[in-house]
Amino acid sequence: MAVIHVESIARGAHLIGLYGLTFLPEDFHFSYTLDAFQAFYVNKYGDHHLHQFV
Repeated sequence: MAVIHVESIARGAHLIGLYGLTFLPEDFHFSYTLDAFQAFYVNKYGDHHLHQFV
């Protein structure tokens, strides 16, 4: 883990958890996403400016 300073963040990103072959439970809450997944896909189509950084 690392601390990222707020002034170094260029833009928000839409992260999609890499969950493998199993389904998520129906009661899975989005606030547990960063703890539950070890890897993420970045949605490069998340907004029209994101392609400048990817």
